[in-house]
Amino acid sequence: MPVFAAVDIGANSVRLKIAQLTRGRLRVVHEDREVTRLGASVFQTGLLAPEAMAHTIKVLQRFHKAAQQHACDAVRVVATSSLRDAGNSRSFIEWARAATGWRVEVISGLEEGRLIHLGLAVNEKLLRRRVLMVDLGGGSCEFTISVNDHIKSISSLPLGAVRLTGEFLKHDPPRKKELARMREFITKEVRRVEDKIRGERVQTVIATSGTAAALAAATRAAYGRENRIATVTTTATKRVAEQLAKQTQQKRAAIQGIGPKRAEIIVAGAAVYAEFMQRFGLRSFRYSPLGLRDGLLAAMAAEYDSGSKSHKLIETDRDDAILAIAKRYQVDLKYAGSTRDLALQFFRNLKRLHGLSQEYEELLGAAAMLHEVGSYLNRAGAHRHSFYIIKNSEIFGFTPEQRNRMAVIARFVGKSKPAPHDRFVKELLPYELKPVIMCNALLRLARALNQGRRSAVKSLRARVGQSHVTLFLRAKSGSELELWALSKEADYFRFVFGRTLSAEVS
Repeated sequence: MPVFAAVDIGANSVRLKIAQLTRGRLRVVHEDREVTRLGASVFQTGLLAPEAMAHTIKVLQRFHKAAQQHACDAVRVVATSSLRDAGNSRSFIEWARAATGWRVEVISGLEEGRLIHLGLAVNEKLLRRRVLMVDLGGGSCEFTISVNDHIKSISSLPLGAVRLTGEFLKHDPPRKKELARMREFITKEVRRVEDKIRGERVQTVIATSGTAAALAAATRAAYGRENRIATVTTTATKRVAEQLAKQTQQKRAAIQGIGPKRAEIIVAGAAVYAEFMQRFGLRSFRYSPLGLRDGLLAAMAAEYDSGSKSHKLIETDRDDAILAIAKRYQVDLKYAGSTRDLALQFFRNLKRLHGLSQEYEELLGAAAMLHEVGSYLNRAGAHRHSFYIIKNSEIFGFTPEQRNRMAVIARFVGKSKPAPHDRFVKELLPYELKPVIMCNALLRLARALNQGRRSAVKSLRARVGQSHVTLFLRAKSGSELELWALSKEADYFRFVFGRTLSAEVS
């Protein structure tokens, strides 16, 4: 039974959750959290403060020890807005690597929203609901619209509680002018997504992270509610936000569920909630203790168990994202889909030959769908444009490293072929080069068999010998163009796989 660890390095706090996968379900075995305010200086100076970095590294070392004690099979460490914005984030990443051996991934606001959605969708019953998920952290606030477990949109705004507190609130309690300036800024940002979210007719609002927990606690304290998972109305949110803004930090800290650290930033967080709840026309929100770490754990579990709900959700996220990009760049979806189907048939029929993991099957399928996106910009140099679009687009469910591999697979489908000295290939890690070249060869074969853009070849199977591969194609009559194009790829196939190639048509 595998054990996974997820670490979330936020602008306000660092969190750890360790879970064991048992009979398809994740069972939490250890949690830890500490406020380090890593992002506090970033929003003022653009740099991570040395003291905050040192504090965070010490916490990561503690987390590392816990991961070792629980014999974790996989650990994933992600950082959000503070490292996205910091000019010296590379120094922190290298320091963390030296201190723990962990590689810190800096994820975008959209990826943060996707992972939170994954964590909630795996653990909550959201089917046939129009859900708004809100995660207000230290540096940013993510709004995710989910319809029937599918992500419809994600918006990320710079409305984190640490960011706003440092920027606007200089006194305790805050002065009226400070609050007015902050609220004006919040209003300006929220208006950017107001029409989009209002138009979704949201049925349920689920809020995650510390600010939502503190607001739920403050509501219970103000209205005497005893329910553990509070449903907080818009009216209650507005009243509590106004009350907190008038109180001193010491008085706010005395409220059960807030405490001294959260008391420093709760005024800003509450103001954001009061604003967007009213502007979006929402009635209430429900706090959930789930969040980014749960999404990370679900993603790791999906890699281990391909039949899990989390794996299916990730596949859905990826398919939706790929289709959205293909439509945006006016790809011929029928052609792209038939090319993808042929590429995946090659992958599965030649598994004995290449021995690649399911990850590369997914990268190959995505590259096949998107290899023509560059034509939207300019048919001259279209393959080069495709590389840049794929590599730099936000494709849900794929890491930047995976997008880079996908981009290389899609880049070399014309006359040029991938080579170690090529500038597009140089960014690959040494262990990625051979699998990427293999996938590129399979995509070239699929394109060859779809040369006429008429889906002449319906299906294929392969017989793999010691020195030769024979393809058995089920094709329409008049498929000479496809066979000719396939013969042009035979030399490259022999170079990559060490086998000669021939085809028979039935």
